Amino acid sequence: MENQNLTAALDFCSYYQIEYTLLNSFEEAGLVELTVVNETRYISQTQLPGLERMVRLHHELDINVAGIEAITHLLQRVQAMQQEMLDLRNRLKSYE
Repeated sequence: MENQNLTAALDFCSYYQIEYTLLNSFEEAGLVELTVVNETRYISQTQLPGLERMVRLHHELDINVAGIEAITHLLQRVQAMQQEMLDLRNRLKSYE
C-alpha cells in the first residue's frame, strides 16, 4: 500500500479532535484496520468515510463503541441487501 493512500492516525485524531484511545477502541472492536509503517500507525483512505461517520456518531449522538459497532453492522447488512435486490432486479429484467 502506498503512503499517499494513507493518513497518519495521529493526524486524523488531531484534525477531528478525538482521543487516540477512541481510535484504538474502534480498532479493537474490528471497526477499523490500522496499518503500521515504520512504527507509525496509518488509516487507509478507503476507511476514512466510515471512520468519519463513526466519529460523528460518537460526538454528536454520544453513542459508545458497542453501539457504533451495532450500527455499523446493521448498515453493512442493509447495503448487502440493497445490492442483492439490485442483482435480482437485473436478473428479472433479463426474463422480460
